[in-house]
Parts: sequence; C-alpha cells; structure tokens
Amino acid sequence: MGLKVYTGGTFDLFHAGHVNFLKRCQEIAGVGGRVVVALNTDEFIFKYKKKKPILSFQQRKDVLDSCRYVDEVVENSGGEDSKITIEMVQSVDVIAIGSDWATKNYYAQMQFDQDWLDSKNISLIYIPYTKGISSTFIKGQL
Repeated sequence: MGLKVYTGGTFDLFHAGHVNFLKRCQEIAGVGGRVVVALNTDEFIFKYKKKKPILSFQQRKDVLDSCRYVDEVVENSGGEDSKITIEMVQSVDVIAIGSDWATKNYYAQMQFDQDWLDSKNISLIYIPYTKGISSTFIKGQL
C-alpha cells in the first residue's frame, strides 16, 4: 500500500519544474499512494507575495487536476496555518517540499513544528528543486 503525499503551493504558470516536482511526489507515494496538492487561494497569494497570480485559482486548479501525477487538489483553506488543511486531508504520511525551502524557515511559514509532525506521524522531505525554471523567471521574460 502506498503513501499519502501532501504538498502545497501556488503553481502559477505551470512549468517543467512543477511537473518534475509532482512526478517525484508520485514516485514517493508509490503504487496505491496518493498525491494531494493544497493550492493557495488568490487572496492568500496576494497577502503573502503582495501581488496577484497570473492565473486565477480555478485556472491553476484545472491545470493541476489535469496533471497525471496529482490525485487530488484541495484549497489551502487555512492560509498561513497549514495544519488546518493538512488535518482536513487526513492520514498524511509525507509532506513534500522543494529543496529551495532548505535554507528558509519552512516550519514558521507553515506554522507547525517537528513535535506537531511527530504527533501526526508525518515525515517532511525535501525534493530537489529544478534549476533554471520558475514562475518568477517566466514572468520576468514577459
């Protein structure tokens, strides 16, 4: 039986880096596993990044729903407090994040700590970031 892998993000201007990341999530989930993406709302993105995404929430959700490496897309309804959405998803085994977060305080960003993860039996893993591509880079080329 596979694992339930949870990840979250904005996924604006879906690109090869997103595909690589989600493919790796699916590999970690394994046969019978599931990949659940918590998608940030437009309001949360504006609050956090001080700018609106290029694509609307529904457009970004439609793209993720069509990705073969994603089993379910849920709204990041907790905003800054990711525990709300993680608990809503239920039975998460692994939280996967990009390695670009390795030098940032991901715990503070998500408003949980290792004790909370341990109490839920959730592992946090870093997936190598695809260098040379990002939504920010693409926007800079427009």
